[in-house]
Amino acid sequence: MSRMPTPEDIKKQIDGIVGYLVEVGLAGDQNFAFRREVTGGCVEVTFPQAKHVSIALKDRTYHEIYDHLVQARAYNAMMPDGALVQMMYVFAGGKLERHRLAFFPAPHLEEFQNNPDIYLEDEIYADVVAKSIVPFPVRFDYDSRDGVHRELVHPKSHLTLGQYENCRIPVTAPMTPFWFIDFILRNFYHTAFDRYAEKLPPPGTSFEKSILPAERRVVHVVIPAGAL
Repeated sequence: MSRMPTPEDIKKQIDGIVGYLVEVGLAGDQNFAFRREVTGGCVEVTFPQAKHVSIALKDRTYHEIYDHLVQARAYNAMMPDGALVQMMYVFAGGKLERHRLAFFPAPHLEEFQNNPDIYLEDEIYADVVAKSIVPFPVRFDYDSRDGVHRELVHPKSHLTLGQYENCRIPVTAPMTPFWFIDFILRNFYHTAFDRYAEKLPPPGTSFEKSILPAERRVVHVVIPAGAL
């Protein structure tokens, strides 16, 4: 069995990705990760102002949630179109206990209204400005704690689309920062992915599979086990 990523590995990977997004112009603002010990001997890899993330789980409009996160700078990176990227991991006993990886597209594109040329002159943003686009959050969660996960109902690793409380699409394994950013660039910034993906920091090691047999028998998402 290959070595599983450690908190230090995850922090290094997040910082490498954030630094790269800044370098190539895909992050308009950013917060690098930091490692800290929390209650119960757990180790958290997160970003400043992560306490404001809980607002995203409350019964508020998407505009209110997004605006609160922006005002608090509660993200690892803000993309040039205003979308927010969040990456948070918690380890217990040296093993991954849970993670929260979220993508919040900008709901109102105020930056486009103020500076349309930065979009219209670059094909990266052709989809972003289309009137037919409906922005919604995308979140990959993992939670291995007893009493939280339930087969099919609440898979350990799952994908949530929008703010739907019971949308938990099974995922084969926890997701590393590399595969999360690869997913975001490939699906929401296709031209940017084509242009910049080759120089993304290396994927590193992956987490072991967590999906149960019954969850494999329904529609699910597969996390690659190795490098591209």
